[in-house]
Amino acid sequence: MERTFVMVKPEGVQRGLIGEVLRRIEQKGLRITRLAMGRIEPAVAAEHYAHLKDKPFFGELVEYITSGPVAMAVVEGPNAVRHVRNLIGATNPLEAAPGTIRGDFAVELPYNIVHASDSPETAEIEIKRFFGAE
Repeated sequence: MERTFVMVKPEGVQRGLIGEVLRRIEQKGLRITRLAMGRIEPAVAAEHYAHLKDKPFFGELVEYITSGPVAMAVVEGPNAVRHVRNLIGATNPLEAAPGTIRGDFAVELPYNIVHASDSPETAEIEIKRFFGAE
């Protein structure tokens, strides 16, 4: 079984889309094994987006992800990372296909509703970052 990390971002929470995101994941046949709500501290957000620290929008990303509560989940299943990435769609809502979460609900960056790990290795790092060691 593969694990991945999923986060419904502040605007997704504000718009009441947590249930829709989780429903689509469960309908796919994946299992949600951990679930939490909370706010992300600026230091944790900076660590999460460290790979983008040299980009001009880095500060905006940190400010945005810390602007309100988020819902976080650990999702398990065969090829969980790829399945979830397919469900959420392209990062840029303008490129996200209809039928994907971002294609159906997001309008513009950085407000793209949801984050999901891009590899099994990243998933384990993010799960530890947001849920702690198991």
